[in-house]
Amino acid sequence: MSVNYAEGLSPYEHKGKCGHPEKFDTPEELEEKIKEFSRLVLQSRHMVVITGAGVSTSAGIPDFRGPNGVWTLEQKGQTPNVSVTFETAVPTVTHRALVALERQGFLKYLISQNVDGLHLRSGFPRNRLAELHGNMFVEECDKCHTQYVRNTVVPTMALRPTGNSCTQQKSRGVCRGKLHDTILDWEDALPDLELELSSQHCRQADLCLCLGTSLQIVPCGNLPLASKRNQGKIVIVNLQPTKHDKKADLRIYAYVDEVMTQVCKRLNIQIDEYYGPTCVLKSIHTQEGEKSMNVVIKDNILLSGYSSEVKEVKVKFETPENHSDGTTIEVHESKIKDEKVKIESGGMNIQADHGDNIHIEKSQSNENFLEKSSSDINRCNAERIEEFKSGCLGRFEIPVEKGAVKRQKCRFQKEANSTSKKAMTEKYKGQTT
Repeated sequence: MSVNYAEGLSPYEHKGKCGHPEKFDTPEELEEKIKEFSRLVLQSRHMVVITGAGVSTSAGIPDFRGPNGVWTLEQKGQTPNVSVTFETAVPTVTHRALVALERQGFLKYLISQNVDGLHLRSGFPRNRLAELHGNMFVEECDKCHTQYVRNTVVPTMALRPTGNSCTQQKSRGVCRGKLHDTILDWEDALPDLELELSSQHCRQADLCLCLGTSLQIVPCGNLPLASKRNQGKIVIVNLQPTKHDKKADLRIYAYVDEVMTQVCKRLNIQIDEYYGPTCVLKSIHTQEGEKSMNVVIKDNILLSGYSSEVKEVKVKFETPENHSDGTTIEVHESKIKDEKVKIESGGMNIQADHGDNIHIEKSQSNENFLEKSSSDINRCNAERIEEFKSGCLGRFEIPVEKGAVKRQKCRFQKEANSTSKKAMTEKYKGQTT
């Protein structure tokens, strides 16, 4: 929790200006600003987002300098009343909206000053995320710098040893370096690679979005200004004044969840529900040679909702008259009998046969992998065909055990070089989340 985090830091006098009153745009002002914001996102080619504690307040995690912030209350000799922990906190609408914007290709890089781990646990790709002040769930090796992501909070702060050792296999055996937490104290230097990537992306940015941050802490607070060198636009969404309000091209005074919900709605981008902590290592937009950290996920539960290695999904429609690959969908749409889905990933092949009786198998496992919900099973063939043809948001359920079903989603992103509508095989790049 941010209270425990604040208590674990060294004493420090210069915590910035705290307790500024909050300001709200009128509904009419907010509507116009969201229209403009949506237009900027739609036109952008390289959008970067910088987040602060304000994106996590609706998850029950207090901010630091707000009217009821940790340090604001500290100045009054008070402590905030907190009902959640870092481990029980759930990603907010804003966290999930940023995941959706990245997946759709709008958001190129996310820079966070938060240590709560909610960006990573929401499924935001690690190689497109900079956590400049650390992560309460991450340890790092002091020798090879491999990071280990856990589902529980690490026991130390301020880059101290956690008592664990690195298990990475090296050319001369296991590394065995000592692991330390990644949480920075006041005077600690920011991580070199993540700061370098943050600066690089901000210089490239034609749109820099600042969410829930007063931009008082440097060097992160000055990163948005780098986008101005490339004639980039700066949008700030925060209820209190920020350090760079005068340099902002668009200044919005509203709750970040409300703003991000409305922007995604205007862009026709769906914000997914949250089904549990999920760690994603690589973006589906990752380019060859792209710099990234070596990250290991230690707890399998963080992988339960996502397979980052899914490379391709093939959808094949077959008719009872002719099972050849050349048969076109349009000619036999009303007579489709089977829908076959094959997901190819590292070491795993999944064959899904969708007919009147849904039966799906997972290689090397006896449990069902995907099962259509009852409402989907009862849809007519034409509707089911349209779902696969149109591309993206198929909803599935994963049986955890008999009688217990865990809701899950499967997403497919259509390749840029899409095939003809009359083709029997449609290819999608995608991932299960």
